[in-house]
Amino acid sequence: MRKYFIVIIILILSVFTSIKLYPVLRDKLSINKKDGISFIAKVDSQNFYINQYGSWKKQFVKGVNIGAAKPGSFPGELSITKADYLRWFKEIGKMNANTIRVYTILSPEFYDALYEYNHKSITPIYVMHGVWVNETDIAALKNAYDPKINDRFKKDIKTTIDVIHGNSTIEQEAGHASGSYTKDVSMYVSAWVLGIEWDSDFVVNTNKLNETVTSFQGKYLFSKDASPFENWLSQIGDYSIKYETEKYGMQRPLSFTNWVTTDPLSHPNEPLVYEDQVSVNVEHIKAKADFLPGCFASYHIYPYYPDFMNYQKEYYTFKDSTGKINTYEAYLKDLRKIHTMPVLVAEFGIPAARGKAHDNIYMGYNQGNVSESDQGQMVANMLTDIETENYMGGLVFSWQDEWFKRTWNTMDLDIPDRRAYWSNTQTNEQEFGLLAFDPGAVKTLIDIDGNVADWNKIKPLTFKEDTNISVTSDEKYVYFRVHSKNFDINKDKFLIPIDTISNQGNTNINHTMDLDRATDFLIQIDGKDNSKILVDGYYDSFYYIYSRFPNNIPRIPQIEEKNSGIFNSIYLCLNKELLLPEDNTILPLSKYETGKLKFGNGNPSSNEFNSLVDFNIMGDEIEIRIPWQLLNVLDPSSKNNMDDLYKDGIKPKYMDGIYIGGILLKEGKVNQYLSSEKYDWDKWDIPTYHERLKPSYYILQKAFKEIGGRNK
Repeated sequence: MRKYFIVIIILILSVFTSIKLYPVLRDKLSINKKDGISFIAKVDSQNFYINQYGSWKKQFVKGVNIGAAKPGSFPGELSITKADYLRWFKEIGKMNANTIRVYTILSPEFYDALYEYNHKSITPIYVMHGVWVNETDIAALKNAYDPKINDRFKKDIKTTIDVIHGNSTIEQEAGHASGSYTKDVSMYVSAWVLGIEWDSDFVVNTNKLNETVTSFQGKYLFSKDASPFENWLSQIGDYSIKYETEKYGMQRPLSFTNWVTTDPLSHPNEPLVYEDQVSVNVEHIKAKADFLPGCFASYHIYPYYPDFMNYQKEYYTFKDSTGKINTYEAYLKDLRKIHTMPVLVAEFGIPAARGKAHDNIYMGYNQGNVSESDQGQMVANMLTDIETENYMGGLVFSWQDEWFKRTWNTMDLDIPDRRAYWSNTQTNEQEFGLLAFDPGAVKTLIDIDGNVADWNKIKPLTFKEDTNISVTSDEKYVYFRVHSKNFDINKDKFLIPIDTISNQGNTNINHTMDLDRATDFLIQIDGKDNSKILVDGYYDSFYYIYSRFPNNIPRIPQIEEKNSGIFNSIYLCLNKELLLPEDNTILPLSKYETGKLKFGNGNPSSNEFNSLVDFNIMGDEIEIRIPWQLLNVLDPSSKNNMDDLYKDGIKPKYMDGIYIGGILLKEGKVNQYLSSEKYDWDKWDIPTYHERLKPSYYILQKAFKEIGGRNK
C-alpha cells in the first residue's frame, strides 16, 4: 500500500509541475520562425491564425475592447490597477473570449498583469494593440503629412513596440502613460490595429494638400491606386513593421482602424454629407513577400449609425435566415464583398443606458434605452451575423462602463471636467460595458423592487396623516419612497413637485391646481403605463435648444414666460431635420420622451430584473429613482444645476438643495397635500462604486462558447 501511495504522490506532483510549466512551454512552442523572423499569428485571404504548439490553428477572433478609465478618473489619469486588470482578465477568460483590444499604451500595470495572467493560465488571452493619434492636432492641422502629426505618430508606434517587448521607460507627460515597462508580452500581442476613426474632413484635406503623393514603395508594404491618405497609412505601416523586424526580429499581422463613415462603399441615401464624402480603402495597401503575417481590414460597425443604415433600400429590404429584416447583416454582407483580405469588426455593441441617441428603426438595435438583458441578446445576434458573413471575428465595445464619456444629445447638459465623478445614465455612451460600475462601495443604496427594507434608516422628509415621502441619493439617482396607506395603483395618482432653482418655476399646474412652492419638475405617478416626470416649460432644455434651430420645433411665446403653469414632457433629440438625397424626402426632427417612467423591478439580484426600471408600486409603497440629469442637474458631485436658460443659456449655478413635496389624488381630487421640504446632500470628489457583471456578460459568455469554442 505504501508503494501505491508514493506512486500516487509522484503522479500528483508531476501533474502539478506540468501545469505550472505548461504556459512556458506553450509560449515557446507557439513562436513560429521563418527566415529568421518570429511571428505568432498570420492571416490568409479570409482567416486569422494563431500558432499553437508548432502548428497553425484558425481562430475566430472574439473578445472585448478595454478602456483606460474607471469611475472617478479620466483616461489620461490611468487609474486602473494591476489587481483590477488581473480580476478583469480572469472574468474575460471565463467569458470564453480569446482577445482583448486596447487603443493606446496603457500603464505598466496592464502589461504586468497580462504577463502574469498568461503565465498562469492554460489558455492565453491575446491582445490586439492600437496606437492613438492626437485628435486635437487632427482637428487643428487637417493634414496627416504635417510633421506634428506624422512624427508623433511614428514616435508613438516606436514606443509602443518597445513597450510590448518590455524594453521602455516613458517619462511623465500629461494625459499619457508613463513608467518602466519590463515585461515582454510580445508573444501575446496578436496584431496591430493602428490609428483611430478617421475624421472625414481630415482625410479629404490630406488628399487635397498632398495630390502629388500618388504611390508608396516600402520594404514591407506598397500601395496601388491609393489616395494620398492611403499612401500615408502605407508609409506608417511599413515604418512599424520595419522597426519591429529590425530591432526585435518579430512581425505580427497589421491593420488600420476604420469605420463606416470612411468605408469604401457608396451610400447614396445618406443625409449627412460628412458621413459619405470620402473613402479609406486598405485594399490599396499591399504586403510584400518579406512581410510574413499579412494585412487585414478593421472596421467599427454599429447598427444604428450613420443614418443610411435605416434608409438605404438594399439594407432595409434585406431579410436574414430567420426571415426578419436585418440591416446590420445586410451592411456586413455588402462590406465583405469588396475585400480580398480578412475583415475584423473591431468594435460593435449596444449601450444598456437609459438615454438614447439614435434608433435602428427596423430592428430596435438602438443607441441606448436598451435593457442589459436585451443588450446581451442583441450583441450575441450581431456576433452571429459577423460569423455568418465570414468575418475573421468581432470585438465587443466595451468591457467596462465609462463614466467620463459624452454623447451629442446630452453633452451640453453637464460639466465636461466633472463627468467622471458621477454616473449619467442619460448619456448612452457611458453604459456600453458588460461590466457595470454601480454606485455604493459594496452595494447600491436603494433597489427599486417593492422591498422597502433598504429605506429603514432613512427618515421621512415630509408627511401628512397616512402619507409620507422619504428621499435619498447617490452618484446616479435621486430616490423617492412614498408610503401612502391604501394606495390604489389603478385609481389613485401621486404627484411630487420639485423645486430645484430659485426665482422661477410654476406656482400652479395649468391654472387648475395651486402649488405651495414655485415648482420646476413634477413627478406624476399614474399607474404602470402613464407615469412620467414633467418640467416647467420655461426650464425645458430640449425646447430651449431645438426651438432655436430653424425647421425643428416651433417657438411658443407662452412657454418662454416664467410661471406659465405649463409643464412639458421631457424629450431627447434623436435627429435634427434631415433630407434623404436619393428619396428626396425631408424627415422632421425626431425625438423620444425620455421623461416617461418605466414600471418594474430594478434589483439586479432579482429574476425579474430590468435595468431600465424607474419605479415600482407594491401595496402602500411607491419607490422611484430619477437620474440627476432629468432634474437639470449639470453635476451632482459639485451641486451645480442649470441656471435660468433665458439669461445666459445653459450655464452652471450652485444649488443649495432641492425642495420636495407631495400630492395624493383620489378620484381626481386632492386627498392629501404634503408640504415641500428641503432635501440636501454632500458634495464629493471621490465617487463610491462597486463592480457588477451585467446579464449581457452571461449571454455573451454562452454566445462566445457556441461560436466554435475558443477557436474556430
